[in-house]
Amino acid sequence: MEATKMGIIAPGSAIPTSAVNDAIMPRMGYTILAVIIGFFSVFGIILNMTVIVVTLKHRQLRQPLNFALVNLAVADLGCATFGGLPTMVTNAMGYFSLGRVGCVLEGFAVAFFGIAGLCSVAIIAVERCVVVCRPVGSVTFQTRHAVAGVVIAWVWSFLWNTPPLFGWGSYELEGVQTSCAPDWYSRNLANVSYIMCYFLLCFALPFSVIIISYTRLLWTLRQGGSTARAETQVACMVVVMVMAFLLTWLPYAAFALSVILDPNLYIDPVIATVPMYLAKSSTVFNPIIYIFMNRQVSQCLYCSLLAQLCCSVISVLMNKKLFVI
Repeated sequence: MEATKMGIIAPGSAIPTSAVNDAIMPRMGYTILAVIIGFFSVFGIILNMTVIVVTLKHRQLRQPLNFALVNLAVADLGCATFGGLPTMVTNAMGYFSLGRVGCVLEGFAVAFFGIAGLCSVAIIAVERCVVVCRPVGSVTFQTRHAVAGVVIAWVWSFLWNTPPLFGWGSYELEGVQTSCAPDWYSRNLANVSYIMCYFLLCFALPFSVIIISYTRLLWTLRQGGSTARAETQVACMVVVMVMAFLLTWLPYAAFALSVILDPNLYIDPVIATVPMYLAKSSTVFNPIIYIFMNRQVSQCLYCSLLAQLCCSVISVLMNKKLFVI
């Protein structure tokens, strides 16, 4: 198959059904990509499931901030499960083996969970900004605000990722042709109008909210003042999480913007794959930061693991005793 600009197949192009696309990359390259995305996907699923279970199990963790953090874990879990694992399989086979319907569903799933996660990070940044900086005086960020933010994140993502399912925009193969995403390349009027709206409202808007909240938060932390130590620690965790999210998603946003601004720009498909995989790696970094930089969560996790270990030891000892008897 002939490689196309930006490594994206034009709308209506046939999706390969049986042969390794070695015109783009040798078979070993696909195997390496399968191992990489498989590693991020499996660990992403395990870590995000851990965050969700620990938070739901311990009542003291059910705070407004944690609503958004658990929502981010759910979005990352969906992205790793419905985006990462299928991509691992298609890379292992060396071509996209799921057909046209599979391409649309995989592209929708990754975009849906990815944008929901991006909106969740924006909510987290706003929550910390409200709590630490107090830009609206005595108004506090409460549970109802967190729940409203979570609902808005999912509705917003669903609203802007479903149009390609009905003809406004499309999902096409990208990079080395083993995963799908919104078609950034097609120049037909309907697709261009969708991509412009999608980029501005699903990338630029959340990124702007994150940057503004993050800047205000950093400025307040530098000023010191009466900010409680616990709030400062949580704010630092959020800052690190936001930075990690930006580092993993900004290259993909820049990649998409470059295609929008210059449709004649050529980027090697292998190079174009890097920002896509970097964005998917955020499903691992977020829960790691949340677990190890949140003292409450880490303590609850350690207590749960210790209790489980003790139960296992007691069970083994009792079984041995019964066996001896």
